[in-house]
Amino acid sequence: MTTVLLLGAGGSAGANVVDALRLSGREYRIVGIDVSPVRLHLSQADERVVGRRPGDPGYADGLRHVIETRGVDIVHPQPDPEVIAVGAVREQLGARTFLPSQATLATAADKAAFAERMVRAGVPVPRSTAYTGLATVVAQTEAMLRDHERVWVRARTGAGSRASLPVRSGEQAKAWIGWWVSERGMAADQFMAAEMLPGREFAYQSVWQGGELVAGQARERLEYLYGFLTPHGQTSTPAVARTVQEPRVDAVAQAAVRALDPHPQGAFCVDIKEDTAGAPRVTEVNAGRFFTTSNFLAHAGLNMPDMLMRCALGENLPRLPSSPLPADLYWIRMVDMGYVLVEGDQLDAWPRADR
Repeated sequence: MTTVLLLGAGGSAGANVVDALRLSGREYRIVGIDVSPVRLHLSQADERVVGRRPGDPGYADGLRHVIETRGVDIVHPQPDPEVIAVGAVREQLGARTFLPSQATLATAADKAAFAERMVRAGVPVPRSTAYTGLATVVAQTEAMLRDHERVWVRARTGAGSRASLPVRSGEQAKAWIGWWVSERGMAADQFMAAEMLPGREFAYQSVWQGGELVAGQARERLEYLYGFLTPHGQTSTPAVARTVQEPRVDAVAQAAVRALDPHPQGAFCVDIKEDTAGAPRVTEVNAGRFFTTSNFLAHAGLNMPDMLMRCALGENLPRLPSSPLPADLYWIRMVDMGYVLVEGDQLDAWPRADR
């Protein structure tokens, strides 16, 4: 039996990793750890432990204690702050991890630094600029608006479209960033702006071993959980998604991973959006952890959380072709209603009230 320490077990992304590992049919004992003793009650892990926050003085010691007392074989962090923190102390933990290099994690975590890396490598990304201070926000935004109807203002770090807003003027951008500075204690140089891309949105989840792609799959995000409550209509967390066969999407996603790390190892999740010409551009890469809906692909037959654990144990996995799943497998989910996998031809199978 393999014991996995799952960080972020009280969140939905962690819960879906648990679901995927259970689907594998392998003997996993899962120890779930979360900084919230409240959300930890939601976890279906075999054992549950309250953890310290990344940055706390006793963070590494707390992890080591759990690893030693629970006989942990593999540590897998899901929240981005935990990925960075575990990566920094991986050699001290006494358990296996299967994470990218710390330099890769740091670059991927900073969306502005990531965009610069992609531009240098020739990977297509939205035009962007990193703000240098509140005094320059208007001028920097207006410079981008000369070529774009709207620009996307967002935090340079974080997930779930954190602190993001589409704006049409420099004053809107300044007011938005100013609110986060005064009310949430952020700094203006923690923000960036990028051109708004109008096309379809894709997500490419992948596992790499020894610098080679083990498995990767593209999907299209169609609807978002509570997207109608946000100014921009999305939350980066899909309520409806479908598998796709889009070779251009696969190619640009893999190019982004290789530009980020010439010898990739671990999980890499790539966000992609189409520009006005329908060409895919990479908006960000989440390195070291899975998308929230990792169990979508597991239920469809491509279980990447299981693959990652097997890689961490030293198993040399066969290399699969990119996006091996058939197109038009739909994943439908809603808060408090769970999730379901539906084939495309069954989406509209219900009888009509007027027939």
